Amino acid sequence: MLQRIQTIWIFLAVLAAVFLFITGQDVAVFGNIPVVDSTCIVLVLVGLLSVFSFKNRKRQILLNTISIIINALLIGVLAYWLLNLSGGIQFPEKGIEPVFPLIAIICLFIANIYIRKDERLVKSVDRLR
Repeated sequence: MLQRIQTIWIFLAVLAAVFLFITGQDVAVFGNIPVVDSTCIVLVLVGLLSVFSFKNRKRQILLNTISIIINALLIGVLAYWLLNLSGGIQFPEKGIEPVFPLIAIICLFIANIYIRKDERLVKSVDRLR
């Protein structure tokens, strides 16, 4: 059932990871190691796996929670990167990279709310049978 509302929220989180991949090409946190790029690829794969595991809602919640944790760690890495850049904290110069994981976290929280709502609905219908 790909037409559920939580699928849209998960796709928005995946889209935020894709935008971070596109805009985060200049992020060099630990030398030449592509931390942000590889993390974005992992987030996209986990998000797509979560979308297509719609029959198993517990797995979907688990995958979303893992993605939330990865996004929270990514916010920390990007904050560390911003603090180590020269030029002070002037938002237009430094970019908007930390905003995308924050948007993804919010979208995944909302998706988890709707998944739990579906789980309660299925359990209540099973009790009626």
